[in-house]
This record gives sequence, structure tokens and C-alpha cells, in this order.
Amino acid sequence: MIFLAVIAVVVVGTMVGVEFCVAFFLNPIQADLPVEASIAVRSHGARLLGTTMPFWYFASLILVGVLTWLTWGRAPAAPALASAILLAISVIMSVTLLVPIASRSAKWTPETAPDDWREQSRRWDVLHYLRVAIILAAFVLAAVALALVHA
Repeated sequence: MIFLAVIAVVVVGTMVGVEFCVAFFLNPIQADLPVEASIAVRSHGARLLGTTMPFWYFASLILVGVLTWLTWGRAPAAPALASAILLAISVIMSVTLLVPIASRSAKWTPETAPDDWREQSRRWDVLHYLRVAIILAAFVLAAVALALVHA
């Protein structure tokens, strides 16, 4: 049980770290680049992260869900369940709100980007900040569940 809880916290925590870095470091750097470079970076990032992050999100949700199930009726179950709910919200939010924008931006080139590419990018960024807050809370709750498993 402790091993599963540690793995869940590491997987969720590293996912939060990547998404935090995207939100607070990579995207601001990209936004300050000249237009052609900015579009190229946004597009490449959408393609690269779009292939890996779905697996990471689902793995996080599954691990915390299994932790919830295995601890049901004991102290770690409540924070694990709350973490799983937040991770499920982040997956739903990703699929319905963020992925459509990212899928479009993955195809952009400096020549084909729409006139409103900056507005679409800003909308994605705002939604991403919200998602980072949600998964950060899920991470904290998963860590609390780990502490309770160990107690």
C-alpha cells in the first residue's frame, strides 16, 4: 500500500511540475519571442506534450483511484478520493476545453496561424492556470493520503 501511494504521489507530483513549468516559465518565454518563433514554439509544444500528457493524466487518475479503492473505509481514503475527483475534473477540463485549442495550435505555422492565434493562446493559458491549480490541489491531497497510509 505504501509503495502504491508513493508511486501515485511521484507520478502526480512530476505531472504537476511539468504543467507548472509550462504555465509559469515556458509559455511566458514563448510569448516574448518574435511572432514567427512564438508560433513555432507553441505549435511544437502542443505536438510534443499532446502525445505524452494524456497518458500522464490518466495514469495519475488511475493510480489515485486505485489508492482510494484500496484504502476505502480508512483515513487515507478521503483525501485520496478528493484527489481522484480533482484529477477527474482536470481530465474532463482538458478534453473539453484545452485539447481543442491545443489541437488547432499544433497545426499552426507562421504562415497558417489564424489572425486570432494570440487570443486562442491566451485562452489556453488562462484555462491551463486553472488546471494547474486543480492538479496542484490533487497532488497535495495525494500526499496527505500517503502520509495517512504511512501513519
